[in-house]
Amino acid sequence: MNAPAPLRGKRIVITRAVEQARDLKERLEKLGATVLLLPAVSFSKPSDTAELDRAIGTLESFDWILFTSANAVRFFAVRCRERGFVPGEEKEPRCAAVGPATATAAAAEGFTIDYVAKEFLGSALAREISAALSGRRVLLPRSDRAGRELPDSLAAAGANVTEVVAYHTGGLGAVEPGVLEAVRAGHVDVVSFFSPSAVENLRGELGADILSRLGTQAALAAVGPVTAAALREAGLPVAILPAEATGKSMATAIVGYFSEANFSEARSS
Repeated sequence: MNAPAPLRGKRIVITRAVEQARDLKERLEKLGATVLLLPAVSFSKPSDTAELDRAIGTLESFDWILFTSANAVRFFAVRCRERGFVPGEEKEPRCAAVGPATATAAAAEGFTIDYVAKEFLGSALAREISAALSGRRVLLPRSDRAGRELPDSLAAAGANVTEVVAYHTGGLGAVEPGVLEAVRAGHVDVVSFFSPSAVENLRGELGADILSRLGTQAALAAVGPVTAAALREAGLPVAILPAEATGKSMATAIVGYFSEANFSEARSS
């Protein structure tokens, strides 16, 4: 007996970097979808690592490290090893993560995660452990394009925050032939977004008018509330919002969206 394929015939765009899209791509393909990879963001080491290196060199002076993304974990861990600090083998500060995917990435790199935010937002993480942060030194490795909400929330909680750029967020990566053309023409069923940067970069590539039209032709999916807010600020509807910021949850939410759509069509016919 063949496995059910609730997404058969659906063309789904993933705007993550290729190396981060593999899990979701495999899940969607097992559900019958045709997956188009459109890496709307790219990531690289920062050109200037002086502040990052200084923080790593004095890591024992921090009380907490807060990780807000798997990218922050990955680039921070790589630089730690390059500077002679091996996570999990030496004394390190307590660590907190903004969600389960980030916590899993940190654990894979050797960090011990002491707290995972119940609500998958940086500001929520600051709020949930504010009592433990007051008067403490907090290290925040992040993207050069990260917003001010989290560090401001940490400072309001009484933390002494050191922000360091762990990685650079750039524009579109290499896109396979035909993908952008399919998106421009609206010949896709879902476009999934995983960061405000992806929304900004794709709008820059396609133009505001085409992206706005796409929002009426395809279902737009946001990995979490911050990305959903970025889509809405761009005047775009959010049709799919998974319960958790994971590939499994995103795939489940996409299946649920089409199940509900089919149910509504059946009731109206």
